[in-house]
This record gives sequence, structure tokens and C-alpha cells, in this order.
Amino acid sequence: MMRIDSREHDQLRQVKITRNYIKYAEGSVLIEMGNTKVIVTASIDEKVPPFKKGTGEGWVTAEYSMLPRSTQQRNPRDINKLKLSGRSQEIQRLIGRTLRAGINLKALGERLITIDCDVIQADGGTRTASITGGFIALFDACKKLYDEKIIENFPICSHIAAISVGICDGEELLDLCYEEDSKAEVDLNLVMNEKGQFIEIQGTAEGIAFSEEQFQKLLNLGKMGITNLINYQKELLGEDANLIGSVAKDEKSNSSNQE
Repeated sequence: MMRIDSREHDQLRQVKITRNYIKYAEGSVLIEMGNTKVIVTASIDEKVPPFKKGTGEGWVTAEYSMLPRSTQQRNPRDINKLKLSGRSQEIQRLIGRTLRAGINLKALGERLITIDCDVIQADGGTRTASITGGFIALFDACKKLYDEKIIENFPICSHIAAISVGICDGEELLDLCYEEDSKAEVDLNLVMNEKGQFIEIQGTAEGIAFSEEQFQKLLNLGKMGITNLINYQKELLGEDANLIGSVAKDEKSNSSNQE
């Protein structure tokens, strides 16, 4: 199968993450994956949601939106509908809970980090790009707290990245663009950490069931793609990446799913 952009079936689109993209945010990036572009910021607030007050733990949450002309046809802003769309709500919950899987909330202390993901150009994989870029924005926000000695221990304990995989015309493909995604028989979004452990798997068959063998091929393809993305994150962070994992993950503190 010849892909639209002439990539191999197991090839990522060109990835570029630009750090410190927004002047005022504690952490910010522009992540570009092919023609998909997302601005992600991480903002620190010295307070926590009510359910975290008095626990000694922090929280990481996310918001997600698409600019009206990030797509081929203009999409109205959610505010015009007087409520957040179901899709946006589902995606921002995904981003928040998967990034929490890579941070020790006790080491963060009672403060909130909000990850804002604004899609400025969409060509498939906006949620996975938001997670991969959101990790770098979160890292930079935590590094600011650590460098200023506001927190004693660096709270991030694992790299997190995400990618889409799918089956188009019977072939397993990595990192689907919009045109591929819109006609895929099977579509999966995978989130993993640097240990090769799965954090979330979202998948569906669009009218045609898929086999266990095909599912395993998709998982292997996604794992390879995520490994490459995490290697890119490490290269981007340089020696600072050694801070990650200096404290252990507190599984109990992250078991709550309040949103």
C-alpha cells in the first residue's frame, strides 16, 4: 500500500517539539507531527481541587480545544454551543489521566498543574500529539518548581508518549494522518511509558472486526513508534532527562479518577 505521504507502514511523520513557545507559561511547547500542530502550555496554581485539600498531594489536569480553522472547514468554538463538546471533554480527560500516570503527586505537593492543549492545525493524531508534547510542557513546569527549590524532589518518574495506529485497506499503519484515519477499518490510540508499559489503549473497529493477531501487530507497531518518540523526548531534554525517576511512583496517590 502506498501511503498518502509516501511513508513506510511503520514510519512516524516528522516530529518537532519547540520548547518555551509561550512566554508566560511555566512550561510550553509547540509540537508538530506532520501537518498536525498543537500548542501545549503547563500552568502552575498554588492550590488544589477540593478533593485534594489536606492530602499533601498535587494534581494534574488538562483542557483541550481546536481552533475553528484548524480543520478544512470551520468548526464553531465550544463556547458558541454553551458547553464543551463530548469529544473535547473525552480527550482532555484522557490527557490528564495519562500524564498523571508519570508523576508522583506527593512530590508535587498541594499545587495544581493545568495542561492546556490548543490544536492550531489538525491532520490526525491531535490527542496523541497533545500527550507527547504535554509531557515536555509538564516536565518544564516541574523543573521550574525544582530549580526554584519550591519542591524538594523532582516529581516526574517516567516518560510518557502516545501514538495512533490503525488498519487501512488491510494493512497495519503507524501514526495515521487524517485521510488515513477517516477511512481506517481499525483505529487505536496507545499511551505508554518508557518501560514499555501500557497506560491506555483506545480502539475500535469501524464495521469490520479484527483478529487477535492483527491487534498484536498494532500493539507492536505502536510500541515501536512510542519508543522512538520517547527517545526524541530524551534527546530534547538532554542531561535534564536524568532527573526523571529520581522519586518512585506512588501508585496509591494516583489511583483516584476524579474527572
